[in-house]
Amino acid sequence: MIRISLATASLAILAACASTAPVDTTEPIAPPVEAADIANDPFALAMDTVDTLAESGNSQAAIDRLTQLLGDASLTDEQRRVALETRASLRYGEGSDVWGAISDYEALLEMEGLTPEQVASYEEALFTARGEATSTNFMLEQGELSRTERFELMFRLGDHQDAVDYMLENNLTPSNDHLIALYQMGYLCEGDEYGGPVYAATEPDGTPRSLQYCDFGK
Repeated sequence: MIRISLATASLAILAACASTAPVDTTEPIAPPVEAADIANDPFALAMDTVDTLAESGNSQAAIDRLTQLLGDASLTDEQRRVALETRASLRYGEGSDVWGAISDYEALLEMEGLTPEQVASYEEALFTARGEATSTNFMLEQGELSRTERFELMFRLGDHQDAVDYMLENNLTPSNDHLIALYQMGYLCEGDEYGGPVYAATEPDGTPRSLQYCDFGK
């Protein structure tokens, strides 16, 4: 996963006055300015939130935050590139949305002002994602797959609604990671107002969930 690190300010070291006393060469401890810098920069604050969500296992929420951020017309070209690159990486990784990652890498390659290194990196990532999409589609069309394997491949591609429909039709109980992802995406909900099958799942922080299809009202 690509991490967007924020540079912290460094302190200038003052030259010691001429003296017969020994010079203290111990470097002063830098004050905690990073949090203040982030708080004063809306984009940095948003990206810090994305990092926190992703690191805590809430990849879908991180992707949603990036999608919201990318809708901000005031972003600079560089900020948009950083946000798009981060979303592409999340989509291809824990977000399980190969189609979405392909779309993001294509959009990145259309941006102006990229360095040769950035172009090479995005082209390589796009080639990899397209290769996975091709092989996964072939497996779905030709492969001898179990129902669970078929669900997981559909989900991996980013065909999440089709995967949910297939899950319901075949009475599948996916892994905890898939259940939590579907909960974060809004396909599964928690509450007394829902009906249908019930799935027990546990959030990354240990919070238990009792999930049902959001479209199934009582």
